[in-house]
Amino acid sequence: MADRARGATDGTASPRLYRSEIRIRFSHCDPAGIVFFPRYLEMFNDIVEDWCRDELNVSFAEIHGGRGWGVPTVHLDVDFIAPSVIGDVLSATLAVRSLGSTSFGLNIVLQGPDGADRVRGHAVLVLVDPKSLRPTPIPDEMRARMAAFYASA
Repeated sequence: MADRARGATDGTASPRLYRSEIRIRFSHCDPAGIVFFPRYLEMFNDIVEDWCRDELNVSFAEIHGGRGWGVPTVHLDVDFIAPSVIGDVLSATLAVRSLGSTSFGLNIVLQGPDGADRVRGHAVLVLVDPKSLRPTPIPDEMRARMAAFYASA
């Protein structure tokens, strides 16, 4: 579900964005009827998992089981802009913010049906060897696929 957007002012192509939709369900909401904030973090993880499967051609089942890696989140910065309620359909976008030898940073934005941001997050994940709990290099093929989503800003 990726697309390539055009730069707004200079006419250059900007990086691909991974896009998906999230329907807000009763199970996402607290007694006040709005999304309970930790559920957004679960949504972020779902988006990352779907991006890996759809765009990096490596599912979490293969990452964790077949290849024996781990992909823990080591940093997370989230701004909760406006509430979401049951029945809302949020538009999610993911872009790569940074790409190191063993880690990658992601920008994730959830927007409401009106197009306004509801939640913005920046996450850093690291590819690790779960036996040693040490970072391991991102394979070249995986890195190349990630690079297509790289946004320098």
